[in-house]
Amino acid sequence: TWKWVVGPMVLYLCERLVRFWRSQQKVVITKVVIHPFKTIELQMMKKGFKMEVGQYIFVKCPAVSKLEWHPFTLTSAPEEDYFSIHVRIVGDWTEGLFNACGCDKQAFQEAWKLPKIAVDGPFGTASEDVFSYEIVMLVGAGIGVTPFASVLKSVWYKYCHDATNLKLKKIYFYWLCRDTHAFEWFADLLQSLEAQMQERNNAGFLSYNIYLTGWDESQATHFVMHHEEEKDVITGLKQKTLYGRPNWENEFKTIAGQHPGSRIGVFLCGPEGLAETLNKQSISNSEADPRGVHFIFNKENF
Repeated sequence: TWKWVVGPMVLYLCERLVRFWRSQQKVVITKVVIHPFKTIELQMMKKGFKMEVGQYIFVKCPAVSKLEWHPFTLTSAPEEDYFSIHVRIVGDWTEGLFNACGCDKQAFQEAWKLPKIAVDGPFGTASEDVFSYEIVMLVGAGIGVTPFASVLKSVWYKYCHDATNLKLKKIYFYWLCRDTHAFEWFADLLQSLEAQMQERNNAGFLSYNIYLTGWDESQATHFVMHHEEEKDVITGLKQKTLYGRPNWENEFKTIAGQHPGSRIGVFLCGPEGLAETLNKQSISNSEADPRGVHFIFNKENF
């Protein structure tokens, strides 16, 4: 038995040593941005740090806890000279990080007063394969929208600098959330992309739909009153917010009809139940003919 155990144990110990060494490297917080509804953005720099779209890191803040490590998806693009995470304040540890960064104070916080941060990673996810397809469907549910911030930023940088060599030609983006207020920072990113695409006369490159799954009667009345306005009253985007959940069968059939003979990458970051639905639709809407349309499903569950 020991012959079978020793090899994996040595590899495991080597991996733990590498992670320990990596977590001891100095990390500098260059900027802290406070977003609405108690969400903060930490922009950081670390020597030799390299990332790909959709990856995540483990973060430790000794000023809050000397032992706790928490995973956060990177929201920056590889093309940027820093890496960032967005942290929503929902518990004791995040509340402690919020206070340690001086976000609870009105006065400007000096950089040298910011807490020390340890970072382990980055670690890969399925989202890294986005650029392997010409057509992609990105589906984010709730906090699962976070990795697609990195993806959309990177797509935009690649599109601006070398659009002719960018394999990706069309993005269908679906965002399902109970309350968009918690992710206003992401709506701001979509607004920026929407405006820049229109300036370049390529508004069709990114097609997105936002579905609000949790709403009450007062919201519905407000929506009806302002439906005719040019921009959506909730997100400020030209694409109006939809209510309820998507009819995935219709969505898949529509996309399959618009891109016959294509390999379409389907990327999900969301709950297991939604993953089962999208996986079934990907299989049922893929053709048996190798020259037909094929949906390739990739998931990241939380």
